[in-house]
Amino acid sequence: MKMLLKEIREELVHLNQALETFGLVVWTSGNVSIRDTETGLVAIKPSGLMFPDLTPESMVVVDLDGKLVEGKLKPSSDTASHLCIYRHREDVNSVVHTHSNYATAFAANNMPIPPILTAIGDEFGGPIPCGDFALIGGDQIGKVVIEAIGDSPAVLLKNHGVFTVGKTGRAALKAAVMVEDVAKTAWIALQLGRPDEISPEDIKKLNDRYRNAYGQHL
Repeated sequence: MKMLLKEIREELVHLNQALETFGLVVWTSGNVSIRDTETGLVAIKPSGLMFPDLTPESMVVVDLDGKLVEGKLKPSSDTASHLCIYRHREDVNSVVHTHSNYATAFAANNMPIPPILTAIGDEFGGPIPCGDFALIGGDQIGKVVIEAIGDSPAVLLKNHGVFTVGKTGRAALKAAVMVEDVAKTAWIALQLGRPDEISPEDIKKLNDRYRNAYGQHL
């Protein structure tokens, strides 16, 4: 029997396992989903499985209303929130959720991560915002993400963790890796004193250079 969204499900195994490789998750917490641009269907990590045990077959495929399309396991408990984001953001094709330590420490204090590093300007284009508290299970978290994330690829959720978005799975994963990296440095800087924020004008210049000039453009 042919597997639906086979390539996407294979990619999801690697992306989800990368969360553990980069130290962004422990045990079974955290998840990645990808929306197929052709069918609009979404593949997502199953609920409660250890990351090393993930296989393409274990990934769950649902439609944008949450109806099970293919898969033998229950989808992530965050599925409704992922789907809410997809329904409101046509430009987003992947969502990542983690409880990475340093970024979640900011979220526990209801604090955005301030733009005190050039890397924050590069990747996020400004402060990494912190949205309100919402309970897990329905689409409440997804609604908070949509309300709070703005133009950033990342948002913190009060008392909860991190959501990142991207046009691709790789982009959403990169944002999750980078938000934890800058959160760690920001936390250390805040222990030392009161770090200066970079001006909005310079943040804009940094982000524009990073988007349009940095790296290879072949």
